[in-house]
Amino acid sequence: MQLVLMPDHFHGLLTLGNTQLGKVVGELKGRTAYLLNKQLDSKYKIWQSAYYDHQLRSTEDRHTIARYIAANPLRTKLVSRIGDYPYWNSHFL
Repeated sequence: MQLVLMPDHFHGLLTLGNTQLGKVVGELKGRTAYLLNKQLDSKYKIWQSAYYDHQLRSTEDRHTIARYIAANPLRTKLVSRIGDYPYWNSHFL
């Protein structure tokens, strides 16, 4: 699993098994929107209704995408070291 939350988007690299992606994305969006709105005492629309997905077929593809995801905060100059960025996690790297 690889996750990074950016100021304006989210990347996730998941192994689903028998779980449907739409269900995972729906639960993620629903729970995070609920928690953020509760914390902010608001009713903001947090997520767009659509999402973009891509099926990876090889281990090499997964490692390439995992590195790309982890580098997002670096490319956008939010931090100079990925370890300094608080909104990411990885089990691939």
